[in-house]
Amino acid sequence: MNFDERIERRGTHSVKWDMMESLYGVPQEDGIAMWVADMDFRPPTCVQNALSNMAEVGVYGYYGNDAPYRNAICWWMQERHGWDVDPSWIFTTHGLVNGTGMCVDAFTNPGDGVVLFTPVYHAFARVIAAADRQVVECQMPIVDGRYVMDFAAYDAQMTGNEKMVILCSPHNPGGRVWNKDELQGVADFARRHDLILVSDEIHHDLVYPDHSHVAMPLVDPTITDRLVMMTATTKTFNIAGSHSGNVIIEDSDLRARFAKRMGGLGISPNSFGLHMAEAAYSPEGAQWVDELMLYLDGNRKIFDDAINAIPGAASMNLEATYLAWVDFAGMGMQQSEVNERVFKQAQIAANHGPTFGTGGETFLRFNIATPRSYVEKAAERLKGAFRDLQ
Repeated sequence: MNFDERIERRGTHSVKWDMMESLYGVPQEDGIAMWVADMDFRPPTCVQNALSNMAEVGVYGYYGNDAPYRNAICWWMQERHGWDVDPSWIFTTHGLVNGTGMCVDAFTNPGDGVVLFTPVYHAFARVIAAADRQVVECQMPIVDGRYVMDFAAYDAQMTGNEKMVILCSPHNPGGRVWNKDELQGVADFARRHDLILVSDEIHHDLVYPDHSHVAMPLVDPTITDRLVMMTATTKTFNIAGSHSGNVIIEDSDLRARFAKRMGGLGISPNSFGLHMAEAAYSPEGAQWVDELMLYLDGNRKIFDDAINAIPGAASMNLEATYLAWVDFAGMGMQQSEVNERVFKQAQIAANHGPTFGTGGETFLRFNIATPRSYVEKAAERLKGAFRDLQ
């Protein structure tokens, strides 16, 4: 796979490239899009072939017999994560933002509290608030440059109104791969406060060579009576536009509750997403992911070196994901000035840190899943935008 190839995405209805001017004031012609979390790489050939086969038939009807699709998911989870999944546990949603909304709808009521460890993926809070539930932010402290959990503080915050906790594992935007002890702490926290635990593991394949992700069911088998797992091919293989994701529930009672809400809302999967996912979860797809992570490893080193050379800026060490989380607090300047330099001078579109909740106020998030030439150019532009500080 040639990850260095520049694929022109401007004018293709790409939210990432076509909307950076209207949203961030970054000119479309000369700007570098490093915000929304999709990659600028083609998916593996097996995925492209699956779509070509659909086009060759030329009839886009309802999808039937999803056994091969379910079996591909089970194979991938066992092969890549050592997790045994029964095909009957799998629900397919329209992506995992939809999956999050379905979990909130199925397992909580209006007015209930839903716990987030912040800063965290911004769509969680948006979905929770839109469903008339209460967002309960448990801020994570930074220790030795990485996020950690402070369960004693979180215990003190609980009021009894909380019914669910959503974990992002690996963490977006901080790039943490939680270790087994930390994940056990989350499981114990959920049990202590009688919370449904939703573990969003969409980034679980995007882990760098020196780290290892542990799926939540492998941490504590006794937590399955309150555990809902969320996984997807979309982030791993850059097929987010297929809007497909999986909610995997081992417990039969929780599964029945979720199935009832799925049925009540008339949700059925997109056939394009199913064909792509089945093709991606294969040996060819696995080889592509391994090559991708080596390439991204090179990108993160280039980007981090550039950021950390800027006085007062610090890029959090990425253990997973392709989303660099950069803290500008040490510069001693207003965040508005930081944004002016990044968006206007460097002409880079990046995500605003405050959208990720409490703790994100001095940060920006940069997407490094793009050809290396763009990362190198972005690095030079950022150093130039803050050159007066050096």
